[in-house]
Amino acid sequence: MNWTDPAALGYPAVFGGVLLGSIVPIVPTGAVVGAAAAVATSSGQLSLPLVIVLSVLGAYLGDVVTFGIPRLGSEAAFRWISRRQPAERLEKAREQFARRGWQLVVVGRLVPAGRIPVLLAAAALSYPWRRLLPAALVACVLWATAYSLLGIVSGGVFDSPLIATLLATVLVLLVTVLTNLIARWRRKTKERV
Repeated sequence: MNWTDPAALGYPAVFGGVLLGSIVPIVPTGAVVGAAAAVATSSGQLSLPLVIVLSVLGAYLGDVVTFGIPRLGSEAAFRWISRRQPAERLEKAREQFARRGWQLVVVGRLVPAGRIPVLLAAAALSYPWRRLLPAALVACVLWATAYSLLGIVSGGVFDSPLIATLLATVLVLLVTVLTNLIARWRRKTKERV
């Protein structure tokens, strides 16, 4: 392996970072995708389509693992969740997944901090694999495209890969904070009504 070749390091870092962050949310996966897209746009040392494909694959595999582990033990996962939730709330969640499960999976992937609760709830409520897999794939494609666009914008503004990467990371963090603030405001508004 050539340690000076950006592609030799960049592609495994994109795939591995997104995969790891999709299973254990310690890696800011959106920032990884945005930064890689910024480098691809500003330097040409990475292929943007390959960055997007690797991001989708890493996110998809991570989501399948995140759903699969509790789904395989769904009885125990359901008991754990049911101890913390009233029965009527669980029934409402089951109905929502029956009617709009694919939408919940897609939105859960796109909303910061929404993916893991949605996947765990889907698993505990025995949401079918045949419905989850295509929904998760669509969600991952939309997610990777959205964060790549943030990187493309920053990479198109600056010729320096370092500055473009920093700007992409800042843009991703701003979008995340803004989305969280809007979600918090909406929750508070609903509680008042």
